[in-house]
Amino acid sequence: MSADTHHKTTKGLSGEVLEHTGVKVDKCYQCGKCTAGCPMASEMDLAPSYLLRMLQTGDAKLEEQVLRSFTIWVCLTCEMCYSRCPMSIDIPKMMDFLREKSMKEKKASKKAKEIIAFHKSFLSSIEKTGRLYELGLTLEYKARTMSIMQDVGVAPAMLSRGKLHILPELIKGRSAVSSIFDKTINKNKK
Repeated sequence: MSADTHHKTTKGLSGEVLEHTGVKVDKCYQCGKCTAGCPMASEMDLAPSYLLRMLQTGDAKLEEQVLRSFTIWVCLTCEMCYSRCPMSIDIPKMMDFLREKSMKEKKASKKAKEIIAFHKSFLSSIEKTGRLYELGLTLEYKARTMSIMQDVGVAPAMLSRGKLHILPELIKGRSAVSSIFDKTINKNKK
């Protein structure tokens, strides 16, 4: 079966993963190297190899469980799994897609509330300034999590050492970065 034929016949969530990322979850033969090397495996509700197996089944209930899992949010996308995989399955790329789909469908794990707040705040900072603006990221994250006073004592020292800047550094070509967001993330929100 050619890659193009396989692409058209794969259904369900694994088919969407393939269509949007090019990641073929059916290549996984459950060696477990991804899980064994994952620095976050002990924090996950579904081991990476198990998550791949759930996607391989095509079972709608298991796919729903994947989208509602904490695993997709706790994944660091450090690529340790990818570097260890004998089949070169790009699990981090797949996890990025699953996170976006989970948010779009309002299925994100409640346990991941703070991770999602950071995720949104980080992307918002990049979209607005073209690069990471640490103070803006921190303020937006604190507002999203309602933990305004947490860590406030470290701010003066960080400001005096030049680790936090009051105003963001703006890059040239911010409009190009903004158009990337418009073509990808903002388009998917609609």
